[in-house]
Amino acid sequence: MPTAKKRTRTYDPARTRTAVLGQLAHVQGAVRGLTSEQLALPTRLGDWTVRELVAHMGMALTAIERSLVLPEPARQDAVRAALVEWPFATSAHSAAIDEFTRRLAEQHPDLDAYLDRIARDLVEQLDTHPGTRLLQTNAGVLPLADYLVTRAVELVVHTDDLNAAVPGLEVPYDRQALAATTRLLADALAVKAPGGSTEVRVPPYAVVQCVEGPRHTRGTPPNVVETDPLTWIRLATGRLAWTDALAQTKVSASGERADLGGLLPLMS
Repeated sequence: MPTAKKRTRTYDPARTRTAVLGQLAHVQGAVRGLTSEQLALPTRLGDWTVRELVAHMGMALTAIERSLVLPEPARQDAVRAALVEWPFATSAHSAAIDEFTRRLAEQHPDLDAYLDRIARDLVEQLDTHPGTRLLQTNAGVLPLADYLVTRAVELVVHTDDLNAAVPGLEVPYDRQALAATTRLLADALAVKAPGGSTEVRVPPYAVVQCVEGPRHTRGTPPNVVETDPLTWIRLATGRLAWTDALAQTKVSASGERADLGGLLPLMS
């Protein structure tokens, strides 16, 4: 796993809370209107249907409750994972996640009620526990406030999966959730490929320096990659290949160190 040493971005807990609840509300509104035929549609996530995708989105949020019922790690003993390292840990538990997701989809045929209960419980959990409360997560020990950022990422990434699966569906993105997702994945790239020779721009949310080589200090950087937030998220999560993004002019890359194809995806 990459070791985070230089990325120290922080996230406002109140904004993160608003972002997660806002994105969840968008998803709830969309799911409420889906037909049984639409819920049975395939997704780009293996052989998951839309029903299983929605069940997984709920599971990502109930992970907070599952962590809160565990004893809080001792502060003097906990090896605290950096938030920016979370994307690299997501693929390690894919088999267990798949099994859990399928079971949830079977257990909760009424997805509207399922998400409604999750939303109510989430508000209660965030009202009850401080953001400094340490959680033992699959990615290591994280404060609740940091772990909530990862829940925003889960919701945004899978909202995009949902939009891709259902023709005509346009679930909106909470601006703060989209910003947090873009920034965390951009920072993860800088950790995976430390350096200062290449500037990656994802306006209006993130700019990071990465890739070993001569460090840029003044003027226009010699190596620049620029794209929009959703394209960046798709690249970082393996939903879109680097070569396809270039061919579709969804990303611009200039300079000999601007090829990020070998560094992506960051999470899957």
